[in-house]
Amino acid sequence: MKKIKLYLVNAFLKANQNWRKVSRYIWVIAIATVCALFLTMLWISQNDIPAFRELENPQYDEASIIYDANGVQFGKYYVENREAIEFKDINKNVKDALLATEDSRFFSHSGVDIYALLRVGVKTLLFQKESSGGGSTISQQLAKLLYKRPSLAGKNFFARSLTLIKTKLKEWVTAVKLEKTFTKEEIMAHYLNQFEFVNGAHGIQVASETYFNKRQDSLNIDEAATLVGMLKNPSLYNPMRFPEKSIERRNTVLSLMEDYGAINRKKRDSLMTLKIDMTRFNRAEQSDGPAPYFRAELTKFLQALLKEKDIKKSDGTAYNIYTDGLKVHTTIDLTYQKYAEQASEEHMLWLQKRYFKTWKGMNPWTYKADDNQKAIRKDVLFSHLKATDWYLSLRQRNIGTTISEINRQYPSMPISDRTIDFLLKTELAGGNFKVNEVYPEIQKKYINDYKDLINSDLWKKLKPEYQRHIAEFQKTYTTPRKMLIYDHELGEKEVEMTPMDSVKYISQHLQNAMLAVDPQTGYIKAWVGGINHRYFKYDHVTSRRSVGSTLKPFVYTCAMAVGGVSPCQEFEDIQYTIAPGDANFDVDKEWSPANATDVFTGNMYNLYHGLVYSKNSITVRLLKELGTVEVVRDLLDKVGISKTERLPNGRLAVPKVPSICLGAVDISLLQMTGAYTAFANQGVYTEPIFITSIEDKNGREIYTGVPVKRNAINPMYNAVMVDMLKNVVGGEFAMGLKVENGGKTGTTNDFADGWFMGITPNLVVGVWTGGDDKWIAFTNINDGQGYVVARPAYQKFIQKLEADKSGIFDYKAKFASPPTGYAELIDCAKIKTIRPESERRERLNNKVKQDEFGDEFEQK
Repeated sequence: MKKIKLYLVNAFLKANQNWRKVSRYIWVIAIATVCALFLTMLWISQNDIPAFRELENPQYDEASIIYDANGVQFGKYYVENREAIEFKDINKNVKDALLATEDSRFFSHSGVDIYALLRVGVKTLLFQKESSGGGSTISQQLAKLLYKRPSLAGKNFFARSLTLIKTKLKEWVTAVKLEKTFTKEEIMAHYLNQFEFVNGAHGIQVASETYFNKRQDSLNIDEAATLVGMLKNPSLYNPMRFPEKSIERRNTVLSLMEDYGAINRKKRDSLMTLKIDMTRFNRAEQSDGPAPYFRAELTKFLQALLKEKDIKKSDGTAYNIYTDGLKVHTTIDLTYQKYAEQASEEHMLWLQKRYFKTWKGMNPWTYKADDNQKAIRKDVLFSHLKATDWYLSLRQRNIGTTISEINRQYPSMPISDRTIDFLLKTELAGGNFKVNEVYPEIQKKYINDYKDLINSDLWKKLKPEYQRHIAEFQKTYTTPRKMLIYDHELGEKEVEMTPMDSVKYISQHLQNAMLAVDPQTGYIKAWVGGINHRYFKYDHVTSRRSVGSTLKPFVYTCAMAVGGVSPCQEFEDIQYTIAPGDANFDVDKEWSPANATDVFTGNMYNLYHGLVYSKNSITVRLLKELGTVEVVRDLLDKVGISKTERLPNGRLAVPKVPSICLGAVDISLLQMTGAYTAFANQGVYTEPIFITSIEDKNGREIYTGVPVKRNAINPMYNAVMVDMLKNVVGGEFAMGLKVENGGKTGTTNDFADGWFMGITPNLVVGVWTGGDDKWIAFTNINDGQGYVVARPAYQKFIQKLEADKSGIFDYKAKFASPPTGYAELIDCAKIKTIRPESERRERLNNKVKQDEFGDEFEQK
């Protein structure tokens, strides 16, 4: 027994000596680890953490916001679609869900929560309980977002482990620094603003708009829980792609919210039964939302404005509209915009059906076209075909790699299909690089590059690839396939159609543009650039088209104000000629325009009658009375249509030729609507503008929009013109509108363009309708005149404004009272109330009676 006791004592003493040795080793290791950790963290904090000021101002892209005239948001510019919000604006449901799920001790720790780390180690890692919550604090998670983790690709286990440890320590240090730099509230706001919720949604505000089509302050508890649940893994818990996993994660969040005390069990159970409603999912695209054409134009305008006005940030760098969080306040009124878009859609639905019915069994690409015109139309048709996604995808697959190699070697040299065709023909011609009119885009400055290319191995590679590509293209563009195409009623529909037929179908859609401007302020209140921005990107508000008879009122104004012609003075409806040597007209051959109906009645017309029936003869006679086209150009210049502006080809935008009096000049709808503000504003031209102010992300105003205003027309003659324009839409031509209004239609050759310019005391509206290609038009004046293709859209728009019960449109408004002497000026002896054709018949009947009477008299 003693031996056993002695053995145990010796064993204990020996073990105790060993334990003291082990414990010393443990302490040494522990102290060394702490010291190493401390030194590592010290080293990281000094060398591997971004500068302190970077933590004070974390840099992330912020979307610029577009607001309407009433402060309603209706568009954004962004690289990352993000709208930053402050803590005070964060939805309580979002805050509760975030704290319950990610960091319930957020307001009590200093950036790193040791208790949470232990909890994760025991519950989550050991017992696999997801509902136990995460170990990283909100501060740490913000650190992860601000400073991306390095890639572990290609590293061995040891290197990966060291990198992860270093990264984790870096995040801890960063989190502590964040806690010292920011308030808790600011950290939470930064985190929610920074997080990417996939589907192009950056930050909680945009995520709410994308997934639930509402601002985040309107989120319900279950919706907030869904978005907060995505913070763990936005791709895996994306409710659009994985609804079941998203519901599971949302329910986990709801359970944690109950534990946190944000909701009770009954509420939790009821919310858990709900499905996630994704019917309102709306990933933002340029074509979505109101005024897409306006927003696209605004993009170009803003970029040019900031550059031209040299508007820069306080540090001297240029603003970026996609990343700097600007607030752009526009003049657009979304109610006006809604009615304008509705009016355009309703009218064009009716008009397009009429167009297709008219052209049934006929081909616009060959109709009344000579061989040269047929070739031009065919070339344009194929250029449309080669702009389709189908062709671009085919081209990329067949020759895309080689084209990329060529672009790298010759970075600025164009290499389109037309240039490749040019090179093929040049090679066949023995390498004679003669730049000709068939390929005008072949610029001389690239000739040496092209010569180098066709003697290179790249050309040897491209040539057979391109030839095979064209062979495949020619084989497949007439092969039917399923595709989505535009439809007026449905928006789009799936059909089986050849690529060529689809292009013909799309190309035959008439376009419509409408612009509404307040004539006193110049504020553009509505902007419709086409029938559907998703399918038709070209904006017809800013594009130039022939304006037809809408220009005649300016000729009439000049005739009265400069030529001294009385509005009651009569001229004969006959063909007039301006010949070489006439007055100050610089023409090299006789110009003898016909009337729109090709008929001259021989009747006498005063200015009222000439304008209401839009007689070309009377307008030409008035120009002859003026003796020069310069006075018309001068007036146009005063109303915003520059007489010195030149087109890209070098020609004057408003040429010095007499044909401009009949509208044979290309002017944009924006310019024409601006010009008509003078008629509605007592002769004062007001430049149309669409920005009232721009603020930076801190609310500092960096630009204020002020329209140009100038006296353009003598108020007396302007009052007469207003009366004439009212007369044009009066009597049998009235539209049944409540508001006092006037207007003028316009129709160009071959009915390629239809116009209506309407004025009311507080609104000027311009409407244009036509095809993108000028041969896409009606075939006769009864169908193709501005009275039919454009005026109804204006009529519908004004009627919708008048029917609005909110009082946004004053239909009781009156034009300004005319000056003294006006009544005497317009006191014409006779006002025509019948059509010229009827008057012509009446005159012929009277002539027959007079002839009969004369015969009887002579016989007697």
